[in-house]
Amino acid sequence: MKKKLSIRIAVAVIIVVGFIGFCMWFLSGTGSTYYYSQIDNSKIEQTKSKGGVINFRGSMDYSYTLFSYDENGKGKDITFGTSKELKEGAFIRLTVMPIRGVLEWKEVQYDELPAVVQSNYTAPTSE
Repeated sequence: MKKKLSIRIAVAVIIVVGFIGFCMWFLSGTGSTYYYSQIDNSKIEQTKSKGGVINFRGSMDYSYTLFSYDENGKGKDITFGTSKELKEGAFIRLTVMPIRGVLEWKEVQYDELPAVVQSNYTAPTSE
C-alpha cells in the first residue's frame, strides 16, 4: 500500500516538474530562430477589431505576410502583426518560435543580414 502511494507521489512530482519546465521554456523564447525579410507594403492587411472588452492581440492593427529567410537561406512565408505600417523596403529580423510564432520584429540594416540572406536582396544605394 505504501509502495503504491510512493509511486503515485513520484509520478505526480515528475508530471508537475515537467509541466513547470515546459512553461519556463515556452515563455523564455529559448529555441527561437531568426528570419530576415524586406518590407513590402503591398503584402499588408489592415485587420479589424473583433470587439469585446479585452483585446488579446494588443492593438496589432496590421498584418504582414512576407517571404523570409533563416540564417541558412531557407525561406518560407511568415505572418506577423504590427501596430503601424512599416517603412517600405526596410529590412527586418523576425524572432520566431515554434508554436508561439513571431515573438518580435526589429528593423536592421542590410549589412546586418547574414551573407546568404543578402544574396536574395539588392543592396541599397547611398543617396
